[in-house]
Amino acid sequence: MDFKLKSFKTVINVSKIANIHYFEFTNQYHTYKDTHGFCELVYVDSGEIIVEAENYSGRLYDNQLIIHRAGESHSLRCSSSQSPNVIIIGFECKSNILDSFSVKPTNLSKVCIKLLTEIIKEGRNVFLPPYDVPNVKDMKKRKDCPFGADQLLKLKLETFFIELIRSADPAENNSESDLSDSKINDIYLYVTENFRERINLSELCFMYRTNKTTLCSSFKNAYGETIIKYINRLKIQETKKLLREGELSLTEIASVVGASSVHYLSRLFKVYEHKSPSEYVASIKK
Repeated sequence: MDFKLKSFKTVINVSKIANIHYFEFTNQYHTYKDTHGFCELVYVDSGEIIVEAENYSGRLYDNQLIIHRAGESHSLRCSSSQSPNVIIIGFECKSNILDSFSVKPTNLSKVCIKLLTEIIKEGRNVFLPPYDVPNVKDMKKRKDCPFGADQLLKLKLETFFIELIRSADPAENNSESDLSDSKINDIYLYVTENFRERINLSELCFMYRTNKTTLCSSFKNAYGETIIKYINRLKIQETKKLLREGELSLTEIASVVGASSVHYLSRLFKVYEHKSPSEYVASIKK
């Protein structure tokens, strides 16, 4: 007798993705009413925002999510006292199975938060920075992304939505903040691989489910220096290497190492090397 193969039932299909952002909004930041042909996930990692949409108008607090339907007019604004951290993901899903999440805020379970952190991490493998600039119409994808990153991001999004439906509005505390040795090592490896980008500590805290105080103290206890000093030291080491190679200007190097400006990089270089970049170049030529 032949084996009978069974097909899979697909309940959610995320067919396309527009963007995947982690924003640190300033207080009083606001957007204008917007409408587009894809769904939009809005999640508040910290603080609160005020959402105005066709299906829901009101506040979104810490650990709450809402999903705007495709074609739904929506906007957001921050109060004068709040500078929230917000995740926004634009995606295409033809099914109406997520429509119920557009009518009221939903609190995320620990499982959903963990899945969302994995989506943010995988999004960095698929898309190029910047990740925190509003109204980017064409978020560029990496040409050298890891094997299967596109498919893995799609699967993680679909898994997240399935878990979201299963565990909507849990009555449990989601405030994990302890960092195990393995987790702090994961952070160390992530920073070492991604120091050339502008690493956002709030986003890092979200990705590894901790807070800035715990992150900074745990990192310093494990590696003997603060995470900011470690990131800056890696930037300066890379700057020295590129200066020795002599193929890029200092302005170009500042862009490569993720410095906010060439003037900031020069000041940082002097703090770590006790000489300016030009003095360093002159010294190695001697």
